[in-house]
Amino acid sequence: MPLRLLKYAWKKSEDEPRFFPDEKPLKKAYDVVIIGGGGHGMACAYYLAKEHGITNVAVLEQGYIGGGNTGRNTTIVRSNYLTSEGVKFYDESLKLFEDLSDDFDLNIFYSTRGHFTLAHTDSAMRTMRWRAEVNKHHGIDSEVVDVETIQKEVPYMDMSCNGQHPVMGALYHAPGSVARHDAVAWGYARGAQQRGVEIHQKTRVTDIKTKGGKVVGVETDRGFVEAKKVISMVAGSTPRITEMLEIETPIEIFPLQACVTEPVKPFMDTIVVSGSLHVYVSQSSRGELVMGASVDPAELHSTRSTLDFVEGLTDQMMDLFPFTSRLKIMRQWAGMSDITPDFAPIMGKTDVEGFYLDAGWGTWGFKATPISGKTMAYTVANDTPHELIKPFSLSRYTDFKLVGEKGAASVGH
Repeated sequence: MPLRLLKYAWKKSEDEPRFFPDEKPLKKAYDVVIIGGGGHGMACAYYLAKEHGITNVAVLEQGYIGGGNTGRNTTIVRSNYLTSEGVKFYDESLKLFEDLSDDFDLNIFYSTRGHFTLAHTDSAMRTMRWRAEVNKHHGIDSEVVDVETIQKEVPYMDMSCNGQHPVMGALYHAPGSVARHDAVAWGYARGAQQRGVEIHQKTRVTDIKTKGGKVVGVETDRGFVEAKKVISMVAGSTPRITEMLEIETPIEIFPLQACVTEPVKPFMDTIVVSGSLHVYVSQSSRGELVMGASVDPAELHSTRSTLDFVEGLTDQMMDLFPFTSRLKIMRQWAGMSDITPDFAPIMGKTDVEGFYLDAGWGTWGFKATPISGKTMAYTVANDTPHELIKPFSLSRYTDFKLVGEKGAASVGH
C-alpha cells in the first residue's frame, strides 16, 4: 500500500476540507445574480470574483451544479470554425482550457487528440478548404488532408464507409481536445466559492422584477432576492427566462442526444467527426466510446433519449467502424440545445437595463465555457460588451448582421 494512503489509516479523523463548503442561507440582496449553475454560470461567477473583485454574487441553479447541458455533452474542445468571429472567440476559449487544471488545482482530464472532420462529397471538401483557409488566416492549426493521411492516423476506420459514403478527405485540426465536463464545472464552482461567491442549488427563478425598465431583483421558490444585475445563462431554458421580461429571441430548442459504449482497451487517440453523416466519436479516459449525432428534427423541450437515435447513430457508426458492432451501449442521454438561425450565440446586454443574456449555444456550448465566462464577466463588470462578443449581440437580428456559422457548428459536437 502506498505510504500516502497508509498514513490515513492511522489517523483518528480526517481534516481534509470539503470540496464545496456548506451552502449559506440566501441573502436578501446581491450585486449580481446569475441564473444557471452550469459551466457558463460558474465560469462567469469565477471571473467576476477573480478578475473584477465582484464577490457579492449569487448563482441560482434550479437543479444541481452542472446538471444541465454541461453534464449532457460530449466534451469536445476545438476552434476550427468557419467565420472570423467564431474562430477568434473559440481559439481564446481553447487557450484558457489548456491552463484550467493549474488554475483550479484540479485535474480536468484535458487531452489534446487532434480532430478530423470527414468529407464525403465534393461540396463538403470545398467547405473544408474554406474553413482551413479561414483558420490559417487567424493562426489556427488546421489543414485539409487526403484519404491516405487519414488512413495512417485512423487505421481502424473503413474509408469506403461500407460503400455508402466513401471518405474523400478531411479537415484536420491538431489542437482538437477533450476534457471532463463535470470537472470543469466543479473547478469553476469551487474557485468562485473560495472567492466569496454563493451558489444556491435547488433554487428556481420564477420571475424577474423590473422598475422603470431596470432590473431590481428575482423572484424564486425560496423568496424574493434584490439584485442590481441579472445574467441568464440557462441554455435550453432560455425561452422561459426571456418570457419573464417579454424579450423576443429567435432561439428554438431541439434535443441533442448522445451515448457511451462499454469500456474497452484504449485504441482511439483522435476525435472523428462526419459532418455529412452527422456522427462524431472519441474515446474517454475510461475507455468508453463517446458518440453523438445531430440534433433531433423536431423542436421539443425535453431531455428524454430515444431508441430511434441509437438505431440511427449505430448504423452510421458501423459503416465507419465495423468492429463497433460487438460493443454494447451502456447509457444514453439528451440535452436541450438552444439554436439560433445563424448558429452563433447571443451574448451581452439587452434592452432591459441590468439584464444580460448568454444563450443560443446549440451544440457548441461546452467548448465556449471559459471564454463565455470571462467575456460575460467583463461585460457585466463594465456594462459594455467585450470586444470578442460584440458580433454576437441580440440586436444583430434586427440589424441584419448575422454571423453565419452553420457550416462549422451545425453538427452536434
